[in-house]
Amino acid sequence: MKHTLLAGIALSLWSCQAQEQPIDLKISNVTVIDIQNDQLIPSQTVLISQDQILDVVDTDETNVKAIQEVDGTGLFIMPGLWDNHVHFGGAEYVDENEQLLPLYLSMGVTSVRDAAGDISMDVLQWRDEIKEGERIGPHIYTSGPKLEGKGSIWPGDLEIASEEELKVALDSLEKLQVDFIKITDNALEPTLFLEAVKQASARGWSVSAHIPSALDLMDLAESGLTTIEHLGYITRIEGENEAETIENLKQLRDLGTGIVPTLLISDNIAYWEPGKFESDTILQYLGPKLKESYTWRIDRLKNDTEEARENRQRNFEKVTTFLPLIQQSGMKIYAGTDAGYLNSYDYPGLAIHLELQKMVEFGLSPQEALTASVIHGPDYFGLNEFGAVAKGKKADLILLRANPLEQIQNTQQLEMVIFEGKVFDRQQLNQMQQEIKTWVSNKEKAINAAKE
Repeated sequence: MKHTLLAGIALSLWSCQAQEQPIDLKISNVTVIDIQNDQLIPSQTVLISQDQILDVVDTDETNVKAIQEVDGTGLFIMPGLWDNHVHFGGAEYVDENEQLLPLYLSMGVTSVRDAAGDISMDVLQWRDEIKEGERIGPHIYTSGPKLEGKGSIWPGDLEIASEEELKVALDSLEKLQVDFIKITDNALEPTLFLEAVKQASARGWSVSAHIPSALDLMDLAESGLTTIEHLGYITRIEGENEAETIENLKQLRDLGTGIVPTLLISDNIAYWEPGKFESDTILQYLGPKLKESYTWRIDRLKNDTEEARENRQRNFEKVTTFLPLIQQSGMKIYAGTDAGYLNSYDYPGLAIHLELQKMVEFGLSPQEALTASVIHGPDYFGLNEFGAVAKGKKADLILLRANPLEQIQNTQQLEMVIFEGKVFDRQQLNQMQQEIKTWVSNKEKAINAAKE
C-alpha cells in the first residue's frame, strides 16, 4: 500500500512538473513488447523517474529532457525476466551463492523466487540489502526455511511432527517476514502436510509444495495450495481421455492452484550422457563447490542401465504432453527452473532462458512462455506494479536486439538491463560477468594451491 501511494505521488508530480526539470531516464525510439496482448508497439519513448515508469509515448510526440538518454533504435524493450523457482544453498559455500546475485542480473533476470535451501538467513539478508540498494542483484522473494517432517534429508528445514510445532514454525516464519511458504514431502506426515497448507494459506501466504503420494491434489487445492512445484505431480489427475484431463485441470484452476513445471532440470536428467555439459562456458561463472554439488545426481545416472535411461526419457516425454493441456485449461503456469546448488547443470541466470525455450518446444507459444515468467511471476505475490512496459509500472526492464515473440531464443539477445531505474549497458554487463569469472578462477586456484 505504501509503495502504491509513493508511485501515485511520483506520477502526480510528473504530470505537474514534467516540463520544469529533466527526468532521470529517457529511452527513445524503442519497440515495446506488449506481452499481455502478444504485440509490438514500435517507435515508443519510455520515460523513467527513479524506479518508476512515468509514461510511454510515441517518440515523435515528446521532447522531454532527461539526465540520461538511451537511443533504443533497433531494440525491443520488455519487463525483466522472473525465475520463479531457484535455490540458494550450500552452507559451506555461501560466498559462491553471493556471486549468483550479479550473475542473475547480468543475464536479464530481475526477480527470483527462492524455494528454500540451507542458507535462509543469508538469503533474507540479501533480499533486504537489495531492496535497500546496498547490494547488486535481482529482487528476491523467498520462502525461508521450508516445512518438513522429522528426519528430513534436507538440511535447513523447519521439521515438525505436530500441530503445535506447525504453529511455532509458522510463527517463526512470520517473524522472519518470508514471502511465501514452501512445504515438501520427504518426511512430513500427510495429515500434518495438509494441515500445514491450510494454516499457511489462512495466514495469507501463497503456498508452494511437492505433493505426497498419499494426498489428493484436489484436497490440497481446496486447502489453499497456490503452486505445484514440478510438472510430474500433475499426472495424478489424468482422466480417461484428454477432455476429462482438461476438466480436472480446470478444477485446479478454479481453486486457484497453478504449476511451476521446471522442465529444464528434468530434461537435463532425462537426456544426460557423459560429456554433454562439461564444456559449457557458463561453468566458468559458477563457484567450484557449487559445481561439485552437481555430481551427486550425475554419479547415480552413470550407473543406470540402458533400460533405465530409456524409461527415464519415456516418462519425461509423457509428462511434457500435459503442458499444452494445462495451458488450454487456463491453469496458471509459472516459469521456474530449479537453478542453483545440487540441480545438475541447471545454470543460474541462463536457466530461465533455456526453460522458456523448453516451454515452447513442448507446446507453448513464445507469448505464453513469456507470460509464465514476467506476468504470472509477480501475480503469485499480488504485485501489480510489474508485468508490462507501461505507465506506473516498475522500471525493471530488459532491452533486446531481437524480438522474443518471434523466436523465444531472442531473450538471450540482451543489450541492456534496467533495474530499479538504473541502467546497466552491454559493456557494464560484460564487466559484471568478467568480475564473477575472475572471482571463480581465483577461488579455484586457492583451492588447488591448498591441495599441493
